Amino acid sequence: MAATLTDNALAVLRARYLAREHGVVVETPADMFARVARHVSGVEVTLGYPPAEVDATRRRFERMMADLEFLPNSPTLMNAGRPLGQLAACFVVPVDDSTTGVFSAVGWAAEIQKTGGGTGFSFSRLRPAGDRVASTGGHASGPVALMQVFDVATEAIKQGGTRRGANMGMLRVDHPDILEFIALKLDPSKMRNFNLSIAVTDAFMAAVRAGTIYELVNPRSEGVVGELDARRVFDAIANAAWACGDPGMIFIDRVNALHPANHIGLIEATNPCGEVPLLAFEACNLGSIDLGRFVVLQEGLEHGVDHEVEIDGLDWDRLRAVIHDAVRFLDDVIDANRYPLPEIERATRATRKVGLGVMGWADTLAALGIAYDSEAGLALAAKVADFLERESLAASVALAERRGAFPAWMGSRWEQAGHRPLRNTTTTTIAPTGTISIIAGCASGIEPLYALAYRRHVLDGAQLPEVNPAFRRVAAARGFASEALFAAVAETGGVRGNPAVPADVQRAFPTAHEIDVAMHVRMQAVFQRHTHAAVSKTINLRNDATPLEVKAAYELAYELGCKGITVYRDGSREGQVLVTGSHPAVVVVVPRCPECSTVLVVQSKCRLCRSCGWSVCG
Repeated sequence: MAATLTDNALAVLRARYLAREHGVVVETPADMFARVARHVSGVEVTLGYPPAEVDATRRRFERMMADLEFLPNSPTLMNAGRPLGQLAACFVVPVDDSTTGVFSAVGWAAEIQKTGGGTGFSFSRLRPAGDRVASTGGHASGPVALMQVFDVATEAIKQGGTRRGANMGMLRVDHPDILEFIALKLDPSKMRNFNLSIAVTDAFMAAVRAGTIYELVNPRSEGVVGELDARRVFDAIANAAWACGDPGMIFIDRVNALHPANHIGLIEATNPCGEVPLLAFEACNLGSIDLGRFVVLQEGLEHGVDHEVEIDGLDWDRLRAVIHDAVRFLDDVIDANRYPLPEIERATRATRKVGLGVMGWADTLAALGIAYDSEAGLALAAKVADFLERESLAASVALAERRGAFPAWMGSRWEQAGHRPLRNTTTTTIAPTGTISIIAGCASGIEPLYALAYRRHVLDGAQLPEVNPAFRRVAAARGFASEALFAAVAETGGVRGNPAVPADVQRAFPTAHEIDVAMHVRMQAVFQRHTHAAVSKTINLRNDATPLEVKAAYELAYELGCKGITVYRDGSREGQVLVTGSHPAVVVVVPRCPECSTVLVVQSKCRLCRSCGWSVCG
């Protein structure tokens, strides 16, 4: 039997996912899952699979989506089996150092965004502002000026009619214009459709640690044209991120050292949320498993037991089966996809990257009575991430035995290490899962709970209380549930320090701002150790956090092996993250969704309405 969709999920599906005719919804959620499963599994006929096996695969694909155990990225749900046919979530487009190169990239991005995909760009090849232009005798505009052409173009395009354009803009830390790039979004009127990240090198981080200067390199001439004090630049990055949430950091040398297909090119950029480093013209197709659906032990906390040891409370056998089916699904998507550009199809098929991740992590911990910010939470994260990696690789090996290895296999890091042939260059990614987590009715990605209770605005202007299901269940079982308590929790968001809530329950249900910054980073690092691509995770800071805390988070992320990091200080960005409650002494700025007036949350530098699914990056 299919899982029950929440009212919120049904509203999002009707508004953004279900097929329409003449503006009228003509599809049910069950129809949608059937449509997607039929379209994706259908490519296996072309691979020589017998009809009976294809039909059995279709039924498994449909079941795991209808049961909300696994959901693919939004473009697959929206476009599979429909005329548009573009199923990938995001792309990286190269930007070459010429007028033709810049405007070709703008055109490619426009083609991608109108099909529902997000785009990532590196502007590091562009010569610095004021550099000579031999063909005209003039001076170059520089990457910061040219980036704004991309921003204006995105403003004019709405992704596939369902999502606004999402972009990532990156610049190497050794580019001569790096200081201007760092400060760019301190002006809130600029680059509103972009997230920004700095491609940080190992040499720069070593210079920060040593307190020395580092060199700036002109990408046109490849010559050294200046130097900067590394610690002062590091301070500038932290100060800007403290002030407005941008830029983030991508540790680009680490990304390339670990990239399995670095023999065919270097990675320069990521997708808009930073979790998928991609070669030029590659596309990513993603999907996530709701771990909360696999919890089998939901006792203990309800009876007053505070778990501070590792608990094996997941149905590992069922999880293994879904991982294998999900990898097969995502590999089929590569062949079922209708690509917006031939260059993208060639690059994507050469490496066949897929990104299987998880969502509902905070719900899983809460159901097991394990605090997010505990050693037990980190231990279970390591076990889950290791299991996901091992089983997804086993699934890719099995696919390669029948379908062949990815075309760029020879010379890949996998091949050189003596690994059995794989169908996919990468199999794991931890994505932010914004709207698909709303459909699944779970917490986003591996983020902690933002609030245990809050008020959701609905279209008629009323406010509906939303209480975390696990917290409501525990409160009822332990006898302290009441509407007055839930209303009080909606004012503050959390329960730590609330005398009406037992101490062990307070411990088991932390919210994002109650979790120490170092624990945020440690959780990301645990998942990163077993993730082939990268991990989308927002390092949440309280409003009273200092730039020193931002710097400490950056340094710890680098030390622990993360591939990138995003920080967000509550209230620092125009378009303030949800502040639970409504007291004017607490809430200064509360941005609301332009479609349903519900307050917005910030995750991975994007704003999301968890009521109707409206979102915008940048």
